[in-house]
Amino acid sequence: MSEAVTCQGRVIQQTELCWLRDVIQEHPCWSRHKITKHICSQWEWRTHSGQLKTFAARSMIDKLEQRGLLKLPPIRISYRRSPRPPFPVGFTAPKLKKIEKPLRDLTPLSICIPEPNSHEDNCVGYFLNHHHYLGFNQTVGENIKYLVRDQFGQNIACLLFGSAAWKTAVRDTFIGWDREKREQNINFITNNTRFLILPQVHVPHLASHILGCIMRRIQQDWICKYTHSIHLVETFVERDLFKGTCYKAANWLCVGQTKGRSRQDRYSKLSVPVKDVLLYPLTRNFRKALFEKG
Repeated sequence: MSEAVTCQGRVIQQTELCWLRDVIQEHPCWSRHKITKHICSQWEWRTHSGQLKTFAARSMIDKLEQRGLLKLPPIRISYRRSPRPPFPVGFTAPKLKKIEKPLRDLTPLSICIPEPNSHEDNCVGYFLNHHHYLGFNQTVGENIKYLVRDQFGQNIACLLFGSAAWKTAVRDTFIGWDREKREQNINFITNNTRFLILPQVHVPHLASHILGCIMRRIQQDWICKYTHSIHLVETFVERDLFKGTCYKAANWLCVGQTKGRSRQDRYSKLSVPVKDVLLYPLTRNFRKALFEKG
């Protein structure tokens, strides 16, 4: 077989596939993690901030093995990491006070990006783990957390933005992307994967106000942290659970729905909740930017 194969968004030529097989054969003692680091180093597979894309590379070689194109070394059980809790042992969560006031009595809000492993960072992990319906364990790839407090220093909300969904038909159609452009420029979109108003907080219009505040600053925050800009923000709202009212009130656009299939479903048989796809452009000419970056 001399045809190229496509895996993890990358077209892999037969010469590259042969190189991968040789690497595995010549280094029988290497772990899968070491193999992925070597692949990223040799192929210059890095994020815009210069970090090796080991997570994506590991996913790629695992999928190639599933297709019977590679034979990887056994997973080293002793090297498997237990899931790391989003807060350290002994961490004491702040006490939450009931807040039922008009929004004007809480503003101006304080919004911070927690330093890794700081008290604020642990608070975000704790709140999401205990109060968000999807829970939380840890972040992977480029991401930004926000902790929101009122003018009196009381915690009221937290948000998490991470990697965009790899493939979403209605989003890609809205942008005008083909596969090649999506693969080149997907990292210029971020996904609002978590948004939590703490359960003791009952303030009308607070959620849409917070979204507006974040959207006005996230572009610069991303540049400061990762040295590249983003031009579009996405989120997915489960239709059976939420109406997405706060996003729509904050001028997000609902461009359609997902198809109710999981990206982990190889045979299109696994049904998952249908979600509304909402987008927020950060730049006026976002379509042009998302075509030119690659």
